[in-house]
Amino acid sequence: MHFTSERRLDDGVLEREFTLDEIPGLLWTPASASASAPAPLILLGHPPLGLRKMYPRLVARARQAAADGFAAATIELPGSGDRPRWPAVEQARADLRRAMEAGEQAGDEIVDALVLPLVEKAVPEWQAALDALLSLPGIGGPVGYSGGVMSIGIRLAVVEPRISAAVLFAGSFVPRVMFEEARQVTIPLHVLLQWDDEGNDRQTALDLFDAFGSAEKSLHAHLGGHTGVPEFAGDAAAQFFTRHLT
Repeated sequence: MHFTSERRLDDGVLEREFTLDEIPGLLWTPASASASAPAPLILLGHPPLGLRKMYPRLVARARQAAADGFAAATIELPGSGDRPRWPAVEQARADLRRAMEAGEQAGDEIVDALVLPLVEKAVPEWQAALDALLSLPGIGGPVGYSGGVMSIGIRLAVVEPRISAAVLFAGSFVPRVMFEEARQVTIPLHVLLQWDDEGNDRQTALDLFDAFGSAEKSLHAHLGGHTGVPEFAGDAAAQFFTRHLT
Protein backbone atom coordinates (compact mmCIF):
# COMPACT_ATOMS: atom_id res chain seq x y z
CA MET A 1 0.00 0.00 0.00
CA HIS A 2 1.41 3.35 -1.08
CA PHE A 3 -0.08 6.58 0.23
CA THR A 4 -0.16 9.32 -2.40
CA SER A 5 -1.75 12.20 -0.49
CA GLU A 6 -3.25 13.11 2.85
CA ARG A 7 -5.24 15.95 4.34
CA ARG A 8 -7.03 16.70 7.58
CA LEU A 9 -10.73 17.46 7.17
CA ASP A 10 -12.34 20.21 9.23
CA ASP A 11 -13.75 17.70 11.73
CA GLY A 12 -10.29 16.24 12.39
CA VAL A 13 -10.72 13.17 10.19
CA LEU A 14 -7.52 12.20 8.38
CA GLU A 15 -8.18 11.42 4.71
CA ARG A 16 -5.49 9.57 2.77
CA GLU A 17 -5.44 8.47 -0.85
CA PHE A 18 -3.53 5.28 -1.63
CA THR A 19 -2.77 2.79 -4.34
CA LEU A 20 -2.55 -0.96 -3.84
CA ASP A 21 -1.20 -2.86 -6.84
CA GLU A 22 -2.32 0.10 -8.99
CA ILE A 23 -5.82 0.05 -7.48
CA PRO A 24 -6.79 3.50 -6.14
CA GLY A 25 -8.37 3.79 -2.72
CA LEU A 26 -9.26 6.14 0.11
CA LEU A 27 -8.81 5.75 3.85
CA TRP A 28 -10.38 7.90 6.55
CA THR A 29 -9.36 7.62 10.20
CA PRO A 30 -10.84 9.46 13.18
CA ALA A 31 -8.64 11.82 15.16
CA SER A 32 -8.97 9.49 18.14
CA ALA A 33 -7.32 6.53 16.38
CA SER A 34 -3.81 5.56 17.49
CA ALA A 35 -1.54 2.55 17.69
CA SER A 36 -2.58 2.08 21.31
CA ALA A 37 -6.28 2.63 20.57
CA PRO A 38 -6.93 1.27 17.06
CA ALA A 39 -10.28 2.04 15.45
CA PRO A 40 -12.58 -0.68 14.09
CA LEU A 41 -12.85 -0.58 10.30
CA ILE A 42 -15.80 -0.24 7.94
CA LEU A 43 -15.29 -1.09 4.27
CA LEU A 44 -17.40 1.30 2.17
CA GLY A 45 -18.87 -0.38 -0.89
CA HIS A 46 -20.23 1.70 -3.76
CA PRO A 47 -21.71 1.23 -7.25
CA PRO A 48 -19.31 0.99 -10.22
CA LEU A 49 -19.49 4.68 -11.07
CA GLY A 50 -15.93 5.64 -10.09
CA LEU A 51 -14.50 7.05 -6.87
CA ARG A 52 -14.43 10.62 -8.20
CA LYS A 53 -18.14 10.61 -8.94
CA MET A 54 -18.99 8.79 -5.70
CA TYR A 55 -16.65 10.87 -3.51
CA PRO A 56 -19.29 13.24 -1.99
CA ARG A 57 -21.38 10.30 -0.79
CA LEU A 58 -18.38 8.29 0.35
CA VAL A 59 -16.79 11.08 2.37
CA ALA A 60 -20.14 11.82 4.05
CA ARG A 61 -20.45 8.16 5.07
CA ALA A 62 -16.81 8.10 6.20
CA ARG A 63 -17.23 11.20 8.36
CA GLN A 64 -20.29 9.67 10.01
CA ALA A 65 -18.29 6.51 10.66
CA ALA A 66 -15.42 8.54 12.13
CA ALA A 67 -17.83 10.41 14.41
CA ASP A 68 -18.82 7.00 15.77
CA GLY A 69 -15.17 6.00 16.27
CA PHE A 70 -14.62 3.94 13.12
CA ALA A 71 -12.04 4.10 10.37
CA ALA A 72 -13.47 3.74 6.86
CA ALA A 73 -11.91 2.73 3.55
CA THR A 74 -12.87 2.10 -0.03
CA ILE A 75 -11.22 1.02 -3.28
CA GLU A 76 -11.95 1.62 -6.95
CA LEU A 77 -13.95 -1.23 -8.46
CA PRO A 78 -12.68 -3.12 -11.51
CA GLY A 79 -13.60 -1.39 -14.76
CA SER A 80 -14.46 1.90 -13.00
CA GLY A 81 -12.79 5.28 -12.71
CA ASP A 82 -9.39 5.26 -14.38
CA ARG A 83 -9.07 1.48 -14.29
CA PRO A 84 -9.10 -0.45 -17.60
CA ARG A 85 -12.52 -1.12 -19.08
CA TRP A 86 -13.93 -4.62 -19.68
CA PRO A 87 -15.46 -4.91 -23.14
CA ALA A 88 -17.77 -7.77 -22.08
CA VAL A 89 -19.05 -5.89 -19.03
CA GLU A 90 -19.45 -2.70 -21.07
CA GLN A 91 -21.57 -4.70 -23.50
CA ALA A 92 -23.69 -6.04 -20.64
CA ARG A 93 -24.24 -2.47 -19.40
CA ALA A 94 -25.34 -1.42 -22.87
CA ASP A 95 -27.72 -4.38 -23.06
CA LEU A 96 -29.13 -3.45 -19.65
CA ARG A 97 -29.71 0.16 -20.71
CA ARG A 98 -31.53 -0.95 -23.84
CA ALA A 99 -33.77 -3.32 -21.87
CA MET A 100 -34.66 -0.65 -19.31
CA GLU A 101 -35.31 1.99 -21.97
CA ALA A 102 -37.67 -0.48 -23.64
CA GLY A 103 -39.50 -1.01 -20.34
CA GLU A 104 -38.29 -4.62 -20.09
CA GLN A 105 -36.92 -6.56 -17.14
CA ALA A 106 -33.23 -7.39 -17.32
CA GLY A 107 -32.89 -11.10 -18.11
CA ASP A 108 -30.72 -13.52 -16.17
CA GLU A 109 -28.13 -13.58 -18.96
CA ILE A 110 -27.62 -9.82 -18.80
CA VAL A 111 -27.49 -9.75 -15.00
CA ASP A 112 -24.98 -12.60 -14.87
CA ALA A 113 -22.74 -10.96 -17.49
CA LEU A 114 -22.90 -7.64 -15.65
CA VAL A 115 -22.40 -8.76 -12.05
CA LEU A 116 -20.56 -12.09 -11.81
CA PRO A 117 -17.26 -10.97 -13.41
CA LEU A 118 -17.24 -7.98 -11.06
CA VAL A 119 -17.71 -10.20 -8.01
CA GLU A 120 -14.98 -12.62 -9.09
CA LYS A 121 -12.41 -9.83 -9.49
CA ALA A 122 -13.49 -7.34 -6.82
CA VAL A 123 -13.70 -9.68 -3.83
CA PRO A 124 -10.01 -10.76 -3.87
CA GLU A 125 -9.06 -7.10 -4.27
CA TRP A 126 -11.12 -6.16 -1.23
CA GLN A 127 -9.40 -8.95 0.71
CA ALA A 128 -5.96 -7.70 -0.34
CA ALA A 129 -6.95 -4.19 0.72
CA LEU A 130 -8.13 -5.55 4.06
CA ASP A 131 -4.77 -7.27 4.59
CA ALA A 132 -2.97 -3.96 4.02
CA LEU A 133 -5.38 -1.82 6.03
CA LEU A 134 -5.28 -4.03 9.12
CA SER A 135 -1.49 -3.87 9.12
CA LEU A 136 -1.55 -0.08 9.62
CA PRO A 137 -1.15 1.48 13.07
CA GLY A 138 -4.39 2.94 14.35
CA ILE A 139 -6.64 0.46 12.56
CA GLY A 140 -7.89 -2.83 13.96
CA GLY A 141 -10.83 -5.18 13.97
CA PRO A 142 -13.58 -5.98 14.04
CA VAL A 143 -14.49 -5.13 10.44
CA GLY A 144 -17.81 -4.25 8.85
CA TYR A 145 -18.88 -3.97 5.22
CA SER A 146 -21.37 -1.33 4.12
CA GLY A 147 -23.34 -0.74 0.92
CA GLY A 148 -22.27 -1.05 -2.68
CA VAL A 149 -22.93 -3.90 -5.08
CA MET A 150 -24.97 -6.39 -3.05
CA SER A 151 -23.43 -9.47 -4.64
CA ILE A 152 -19.94 -8.30 -3.61
CA GLY A 153 -21.18 -7.92 -0.03
CA ILE A 154 -22.70 -11.40 -0.12
CA ARG A 155 -19.50 -13.02 -1.39
CA LEU A 156 -17.34 -11.15 1.13
CA ALA A 157 -19.66 -12.18 3.97
CA VAL A 158 -19.21 -15.82 2.95
CA VAL A 159 -15.45 -15.99 2.26
CA GLU A 160 -13.96 -13.32 4.55
CA PRO A 161 -14.00 -14.34 8.24
CA ARG A 162 -12.65 -10.96 9.37
CA ILE A 163 -15.93 -9.26 8.45
CA SER A 164 -18.19 -9.38 11.50
CA ALA A 165 -21.31 -7.54 10.30
CA ALA A 166 -22.67 -6.00 7.10
CA VAL A 167 -25.11 -3.35 5.94
CA LEU A 168 -26.42 -4.27 2.49
CA PHE A 169 -28.50 -2.16 0.10
CA ALA A 170 -30.99 -4.14 -1.96
CA GLY A 171 -30.57 -1.75 -4.86
CA SER A 172 -28.41 -3.67 -7.31
CA PHE A 173 -29.09 -6.65 -9.55
CA VAL A 174 -28.32 -10.02 -7.95
CA PRO A 175 -27.72 -13.10 -10.13
CA ARG A 176 -29.82 -16.09 -9.12
CA VAL A 177 -26.70 -18.14 -8.43
CA MET A 178 -25.91 -15.74 -5.57
CA PHE A 179 -29.00 -16.96 -3.68
CA GLU A 180 -27.14 -20.14 -2.75
CA GLU A 181 -24.26 -18.09 -1.38
CA ALA A 182 -26.75 -15.96 0.54
CA ARG A 183 -27.84 -19.09 2.42
CA GLN A 184 -24.23 -19.44 3.63
CA VAL A 185 -24.11 -15.96 5.16
CA THR A 186 -24.16 -16.16 8.96
CA ILE A 187 -22.97 -12.73 10.16
CA PRO A 188 -25.45 -10.11 11.46
CA LEU A 189 -27.10 -8.21 8.59
CA HIS A 190 -28.88 -4.90 8.27
CA VAL A 191 -30.58 -4.74 4.85
CA LEU A 192 -31.98 -1.56 3.28
CA LEU A 193 -34.75 -1.75 0.67
CA GLN A 194 -36.35 1.06 -1.30
CA TRP A 195 -39.92 -0.12 -1.79
CA ASP A 196 -40.40 1.58 -5.17
CA ASP A 197 -36.91 1.04 -6.62
CA GLU A 198 -37.33 1.57 -10.35
CA GLY A 199 -34.61 -0.79 -11.52
CA ASN A 200 -34.95 -3.71 -9.14
CA ASP A 201 -37.70 -6.21 -8.50
CA ARG A 202 -39.10 -5.92 -4.99
CA GLN A 203 -40.09 -9.57 -4.70
CA THR A 204 -36.62 -10.69 -5.71
CA ALA A 205 -35.16 -8.51 -2.96
CA LEU A 206 -37.58 -9.98 -0.41
CA ASP A 207 -36.76 -13.52 -1.53
CA LEU A 208 -33.05 -12.78 -1.18
CA PHE A 209 -33.55 -11.46 2.34
CA ASP A 210 -35.43 -14.63 3.19
CA ALA A 211 -32.54 -16.70 1.80
CA PHE A 212 -29.88 -15.19 4.07
CA GLY A 213 -28.76 -17.73 6.65
CA SER A 214 -27.96 -15.19 9.38
CA ALA A 215 -29.55 -15.75 12.76
CA GLU A 216 -29.70 -11.97 13.16
CA LYS A 217 -30.95 -10.08 10.13
CA SER A 218 -33.22 -7.06 9.84
CA LEU A 219 -34.94 -5.55 6.81
CA HIS A 220 -35.50 -1.80 6.76
CA ALA A 221 -37.86 -0.85 3.92
CA HIS A 222 -38.67 2.72 2.97
CA LEU A 223 -41.08 4.23 0.47
CA GLY A 224 -39.43 5.84 -2.53
CA GLY A 225 -37.22 5.14 -5.50
CA HIS A 226 -33.60 4.09 -5.78
CA THR A 227 -32.15 7.46 -4.79
CA GLY A 228 -34.80 8.27 -2.17
CA VAL A 229 -33.15 6.63 0.84
CA PRO A 230 -34.13 8.78 3.86
CA GLU A 231 -31.38 10.37 5.92
CA PHE A 232 -32.46 8.58 9.09
CA ALA A 233 -31.72 5.25 7.41
CA GLY A 234 -28.05 6.07 7.85
CA ASP A 235 -28.59 6.62 11.56
CA ALA A 236 -30.06 3.13 11.92
CA ALA A 237 -27.12 1.62 10.02
CA ALA A 238 -24.67 3.50 12.25
CA GLN A 239 -26.38 2.14 15.35
CA PHE A 240 -26.15 -1.36 13.90
CA PHE A 241 -22.37 -1.07 13.48
CA THR A 242 -21.98 0.45 16.93
CA ARG A 243 -23.67 -2.65 18.40
CA HIS A 244 -21.57 -5.13 16.45
CA LEU A 245 -18.15 -3.54 15.98
CA THR A 246 -17.51 -1.99 19.40
